[in-house]
Amino acid sequence: MSLTELAHQRQDYSYAFLDEFARRELRRRILKAIAIPGYQVPYASRELPIARGWGTGGLQATLSIVGPQDTVKVIDQGADDSVNAVNLRSFIARMTGVATTEDALAATVIQSRHRIPEERLREGQVLVLQVPDPEPLRRITPDMSQARELHADADYALMWLGLYEQLVRFGTFTQGASYPVLVHRRYMMSPSPIPRWDTPMLHQAAHLTILSAGREKRLYVVPPYTDVRPIEFDDVFFEVEDQRGRVDQQTGATNKFMNEIPQEDGTSRYQLSDTGYAAKLTQRKRGEPAEIGATYYDDEGRFYIEGFLKGEGQGRARPSPETPPAREQ
Repeated sequence: MSLTELAHQRQDYSYAFLDEFARRELRRRILKAIAIPGYQVPYASRELPIARGWGTGGLQATLSIVGPQDTVKVIDQGADDSVNAVNLRSFIARMTGVATTEDALAATVIQSRHRIPEERLREGQVLVLQVPDPEPLRRITPDMSQARELHADADYALMWLGLYEQLVRFGTFTQGASYPVLVHRRYMMSPSPIPRWDTPMLHQAAHLTILSAGREKRLYVVPPYTDVRPIEFDDVFFEVEDQRGRVDQQTGATNKFMNEIPQEDGTSRYQLSDTGYAAKLTQRKRGEPAEIGATYYDDEGRFYIEGFLKGEGQGRARPSPETPPAREQ
C-alpha cells in the first residue's frame, strides 16, 4: 500500500468551514444552554470570512449543527432575497453541500436576522437567531460583572422600575425590538431584535431556538415547549405592534407583520415582511399548488395560544415608538 493511498483526499476547508474542535465546543455549549434555558453560555467565537456584526454568531451556531441531511433557510428581516441572506445562504451551502430552500416548512435549520417566520415551526426544526447584544440588563447596568450577579440572584427589580418609568412618562411600554422576556420563570433574556409581534412565538414553541452573539461570544437557548413570557404588570399588559387595517398590496393578507412603504402622495402601502410566506400566498392566488402552514396569528389577528396575550384585542396594540434594531452578530 502506497502513501498516496493512505493519505486523505486534499481539502481546502474542514466540513462546515469550522474545524472539528470548534464545532464540538459549540455543540457542547449548546447542550449546556439547553439544560439551563435562557442562561448565557460563553464560547470561543472563531474568525469567519465575514466581519463581526454581520451574523457571525448565528453563522457559527448553524455551521456547528448542520449536517448533509439538513435543509437550510436563511432570512434577513423576513426577506430571503436580501444581500445578507443570500451571501450567508451561499456560504453555508458551499461549505456543507446542504440543500437550501425559501420554504419555512421544508427547512430543518432556519437562520434569521430580526424575524421569526409567520408559519408555525414544528418539532425537529431549529431556529437560529442572530443577536447583537445578548445582555437584557445592559440598559440598567453597563457593568457586566454586576449584571452576572443580578442574573444569579434573579434580581430584576430595576427592569420593572424601567417599565414603570416608561408608563409614567409615555403612558405605554416604549421598547419595541429586543423586548425582554422571562424564560422558564427564571432567567431574563433578550430575544434578539425581533419585533414585539414575534416575541410571543417563542412561548411553548415546538422547535428549538438558538440565539448566538459572535462579537459578545455568548449563546443561549430556548428549548421546545418552554415558557417564555414578556415582562408586564398585572394591570398593564404587554402588547404587540398594531397591524389592524394594513393589507398586503400583493396578496391581500391582513393581520400579519407588514413593512410600511411610504408613497409620494404621503400615503403608505404595505408589504408582508415574510417573503417566503408571501410567495406561497401569491402562488395560491394564481391557482398554483402551495403548502401553507398554520400561522401564529390568524386572519383576525388572534394569537394561536388563547389567553396568552392579555392586551386589548388579543394583543393587537396601539402604535408605539420602537427601538431601532442594532446590527446583528
